[in-house]
Amino acid sequence: MDKVPVRFTWLESRHARDLALPLYATGLAAGMDVQAAVDEPLTMAAGDIVLVPSGFAVAITPGYELQVRPRSGLAVGHGITVINAPGTIDADYRGEVRIGLVNLGRQSFVIRRGDRIAQLVLAPVCRARLEVVERLDRTARGSGGFGHTGI
Repeated sequence: MDKVPVRFTWLESRHARDLALPLYATGLAAGMDVQAAVDEPLTMAAGDIVLVPSGFAVAITPGYELQVRPRSGLAVGHGITVINAPGTIDADYRGEVRIGLVNLGRQSFVIRRGDRIAQLVLAPVCRARLEVVERLDRTARGSGGFGHTGI
């Protein structure tokens, strides 16, 4: 498996050096778990949207992005998910990685320092070259949209 470099730095203002680097939980995991760098417990009421600090910044190899994705246990077990899933960290972004979470559950949920709140997946990026044409090729599907094939 190829390993693409992602440069990483702790942000001094966050004092997050006691947290773990984002890491793969198993040998074949696609995503690296990210810990919350909150200074005190953060309670998310049902419906709340919060931006959770990670305490670090990254420099991604050009031609790649880091996708911010939900952790399945938080999503299924508590309704906590990434609000703009998947979020994108672009190769030219140098600010703090922050995780936008939403509580879709019916109960409040508390995020504590060091809780694994999301995962980062490194993915290649290809860019589109838009071509203006008079009309598009016909397909069997045509303009059939959401749910057009049934359940």
